[in-house]
Amino acid sequence: MNVLVTGGAGFIASHIVDRLIGLGHTVFVIDNLSTGRKAYVNPHATMLEADIVKDDLSRVFAAARAEAVIHHAAQIDVQTSLKSPALDAEINIVGTIRLLEQCRDQGVRKFVYASSAAVYGAPEYAGIDERHPIHPLSFYGISKHTPELYLEAFARLYGIDYTILRYANVYGYRQDSKGEAGVISIFVDKLLQGETPLIYGDGEQTRDFVYVKDIVEANLLALHHSGGATFNISSNTQTTINTLLRLLCDLTERPFAPKYAPERPGDVIHSRLDNSKAVAELGWKPVYSLREGLKETCDQITRGTP
Repeated sequence: MNVLVTGGAGFIASHIVDRLIGLGHTVFVIDNLSTGRKAYVNPHATMLEADIVKDDLSRVFAAARAEAVIHHAAQIDVQTSLKSPALDAEINIVGTIRLLEQCRDQGVRKFVYASSAAVYGAPEYAGIDERHPIHPLSFYGISKHTPELYLEAFARLYGIDYTILRYANVYGYRQDSKGEAGVISIFVDKLLQGETPLIYGDGEQTRDFVYVKDIVEANLLALHHSGGATFNISSNTQTTINTLLRLLCDLTERPFAPKYAPERPGDVIHSRLDNSKAVAELGWKPVYSLREGLKETCDQITRGTP
């Protein structure tokens, strides 16, 4: 299958590209390299450097002759969305619409969209399922949810099949420690450099952490799942930030001695996504425990594997 992966030089999508190549698919990567790295792009993939907002995408789609699109190119930082909501909307909403227009015009029949738990906002009940009300707390949550509505409309109007994957907190090797999206990569970077990790709030807020390799398998299954469905992709477990840091301190043999700072606006206090629909209908389930995923991540960072 010819698969076009947007953001394919970035954290999650580069792992998806690797797996697709390993399975024998022909893979094309769109990335403007604003945050992605060429070193992460599998040498057997075709790199098409382009910006999904500014560039002519028709030439990209014509070159790829894609049968399916896996869309991960995005602005992913909550705080950036609060400071620059127009930029956030331009990349996440307008960029997705431009991709969908090309899918319509060039006959792409399958679109896999990477959404986020941020669309739900503050949980109204424990174990957020896909029927939970949509009340984003940040502009980022809004800009990740809005393309879901466009996907539904493009499906009705033009017959484009889609699958939406709403991710919990994804972690793993290649995650950027310089932004705010990946608390695990930030913590590991600080610990390995002998610096003090910073925790916003009291550290008792919880997150649902899911390893990138489990995310990859969900995307592969979504490629072949028809009917326009939405799935939570998560570990379905809650972990406090304090517990997370203690685990990382144990794995890196560093003392647990964080600094604490005030909570940040737009951050959800507690989050756990119910993944039972993905287990039942997509045939997916997480394989890695948090400790296993963290150990593999720390080992790869220490080795400096591309």
